[in-house]
Amino acid sequence: MSMIAFGTSGWRAILADDFTFANVRLVTNAIADELQSTGSGGLVLVGYDPRFMAEKFVSLCAEELALRGFDVLMTARDTPTPTLSVAIRDRGARGGINFTASHNPPEYGGMKFSTANGAPALPEVTQRVETFIRRRVADSTLAIPVMPRGNIETVDLREMYLAVLAEKVDGDALHHRPLRIAYDALWGTGRGYLDTFLQALGCEVTALHNWRDPYFGGRSPEPSEANLAELKEVVLRDGYDLGLATDGDGDRFGIVDRDGSFIPPNAILALLVDYLHESRGWREGVGRSVATSHWLDRVAALHGIPVYETPVGFKYLGELILEEKIFLGGEESAGLSIKGHIPEKDGLLACALVAEMVARRGQSVGEMLAALSRAAGQVVNRRVGVRLSPEGQAKLRQTLEETPPEAFGGKHVKRIDRTDGVKFFLEDEAWVLIRLSGTEPLARCYAEARTEAEVEVLLESGTSFIHQ
Repeated sequence: MSMIAFGTSGWRAILADDFTFANVRLVTNAIADELQSTGSGGLVLVGYDPRFMAEKFVSLCAEELALRGFDVLMTARDTPTPTLSVAIRDRGARGGINFTASHNPPEYGGMKFSTANGAPALPEVTQRVETFIRRRVADSTLAIPVMPRGNIETVDLREMYLAVLAEKVDGDALHHRPLRIAYDALWGTGRGYLDTFLQALGCEVTALHNWRDPYFGGRSPEPSEANLAELKEVVLRDGYDLGLATDGDGDRFGIVDRDGSFIPPNAILALLVDYLHESRGWREGVGRSVATSHWLDRVAALHGIPVYETPVGFKYLGELILEEKIFLGGEESAGLSIKGHIPEKDGLLACALVAEMVARRGQSVGEMLAALSRAAGQVVNRRVGVRLSPEGQAKLRQTLEETPPEAFGGKHVKRIDRTDGVKFFLEDEAWVLIRLSGTEPLARCYAEARTEAEVEVLLESGTSFIHQ
């Protein structure tokens, strides 16, 4: 058994390999240890995404928590991560556990622990949970505290969440200019959520893959360009105003314009910074991860808005939201939330805001991006993933620490930032980031430059460095 560790967004492992009933019981009790270190009892919510055996894992988790003296609310069906986050805050729960591996391939299972504020548990919390896990692994006779048994109930959270979503979106804009929208649920938790919400605002919505499939059609439930080929075809063929998509647990978004073109998440984040400043008058600040495009910085500078940079992982942006320092937090991996909402990424909200923006402005996403590029300038940002063995990962860490490259694609390294991974700032405002994934056995190489050709050269150079 591999050592159980919490990465960027919880613990994830291969089903029936490390993600087993025994390990789920172990992790559940370690989370209970963490909760009981600051007080006994209270409410814990437990949810799940559509993955194989999810209900069985949830039932086991709920029973273990009840034996530890916690009252448990289990979701009645597979439920988006942002919905669970809203419910934790709404019900005054001590925390929540979501059985999800998000956008990971279907062979993965996962457990994501959120704290009482609805945010993903911070590293100092998950490190304590890992310590409790190690103690229980080292001593199998370690006692489980005997507590009065808690209650277990089942709850449907959809209407509660949709009411909160309605408070964050300008429904009048869509009532005034209802859109024709194609929505790809990617067999995930967003089905019956986003389509129902938009239909109630007067939009005509056609839903794709809106049934539960634990195998997500045989691929990762990630709303990437490669996975949205059918959505692109439907939007273009049938003349929809917009194509929307969410990932397996509903916390990431994908956008397709009316001409069938996929719009990268970085571009959507830049547009929403501009739009929310204009439509709401917000100017507190913008938060982005170290891997996210500096296009957000350019747009923020247009409006005199400060920018905060964080490590990868939405928990760090969530902290800025809780501190009321930013009105939008975004990650290039298609994560977004806004002020007054949850400190957790919400793909359903992101899609709804894009629909609102298209309706209010009466323009396509491409037309808005062209105007924004003229005002703020444009950069190109892409990433690639390189699968590595554990030995390869260790070698890469050592090389980055001891002998980092001095140039990429002929561009000299001007300075290095090690906030998360290693980010190389190059000439002409270009940069390359090399970072080991916190959820999969991958090294990711990110590159940003003024043109697609420059980015391609930088990615080739970065990939060659990873492989050496």
